[in-house]
Amino acid sequence: MTSTSGSGRPLLNRRLTEFGTTIFAEMSALAMSTGAINLGQGFPDTDGPEAVREAAVRALRDGRGNQYPPGPGVPELRTAITGHQLSRYSLTYDPDREVLVTAGATEAIAASLLALVEPGDEVIALEPYYDSYAASIALAGGMRVPVTLRPREGRFRLDLDELRDAVTPRTRLLLLNTPHNPTGTVLTRAELAEIARLAVERDLLVVTDEVYEHLVFDDAEHIPLASFPGMRERTVTIGSAGKTFSFTGWKVGWVTSSPELVAAVRSAKQFLTYVASGPFQYAVAEALALPGSFFEDFRADMRAKRDLLSEGLAAAGFAVYRPAGTYFVTTDIRPLGESDGFAFCRALPERAGVVAIPNAVFYDHREEGAPFVRFAFCKRTSVLQEAVSRLKALAA
Repeated sequence: MTSTSGSGRPLLNRRLTEFGTTIFAEMSALAMSTGAINLGQGFPDTDGPEAVREAAVRALRDGRGNQYPPGPGVPELRTAITGHQLSRYSLTYDPDREVLVTAGATEAIAASLLALVEPGDEVIALEPYYDSYAASIALAGGMRVPVTLRPREGRFRLDLDELRDAVTPRTRLLLLNTPHNPTGTVLTRAELAEIARLAVERDLLVVTDEVYEHLVFDDAEHIPLASFPGMRERTVTIGSAGKTFSFTGWKVGWVTSSPELVAAVRSAKQFLTYVASGPFQYAVAEALALPGSFFEDFRADMRAKRDLLSEGLAAAGFAVYRPAGTYFVTTDIRPLGESDGFAFCRALPERAGVVAIPNAVFYDHREEGAPFVRFAFCKRTSVLQEAVSRLKALAA
């Protein structure tokens, strides 16, 4: 089939013309064809807790969720989500009116933007940004306004003055991600307080992607933006089970917000998947009730893997930005005599038997991200050790 109709009009909606096959598909295919270790796409190579997996099996066998679950999500999961927000962050939500279960965080992002953004509205996003943000803004007809995180003093930092200057009378919404993929930055209390003041002052809606909330390291602290004065009623907070419990294929995410904002997001979500992941919702409800030791052990394991890969990358010659959160580490390839992340990543499987992702795909200003490359460390320790061993070839 041709790429145009008989009238010559492109088949693909013009809002999506800039979005072709994702870099993740390209690099994963390259890993398969070369036998390289895939540290590109961010999914674990082992399953999460056996007790949680068995909870899904029980739900299947008991017939819970095998048919359409309730539109907002099963009551057990909605109650577990509110319990999690209360015990972790002292945020109180009504499970019947202020929680919406989605098909992963990706659907939550899309539904939120489709519900809250109209054509011509400006949406400010921190650059580099997860690739679905740009596509969801485009589908909603919004105008993407990137505010760039830039490396300084060992981490990628937000320029609050630049953020404030980006707000115009057409700005409808701020789209934030903390802990931040791909840079690993965790916004500080002071930064979040300034963002909250700006949102209240300019009467902005905020969508916060907090899927890596349990993956913060060292002295970093995850603080939901909704906990700041004036923010609960204007913030849509997005969470997900995939990143915390290592069941990314289950696609269980959620939204918490005011009744009015949840109702708006639900209006869009019901025409996307309608409902999804029935039996897995019951399992995630049990997962959220796991003891605190699970979350502590999970974080400690990922911190050790972060350190293993970060030190190996530094030894191979990369400049490494050790992340304060998420399970990705961003590197600078310029010390290796390179400057084009795309060319570097396409050659890396043959050069060193490892796959990574060029950060430039997450930027509007491609030149800002050109020398940066992202690696995922959510893999078995033995796999990371082998990757580090292979990457030594670059130093040679």
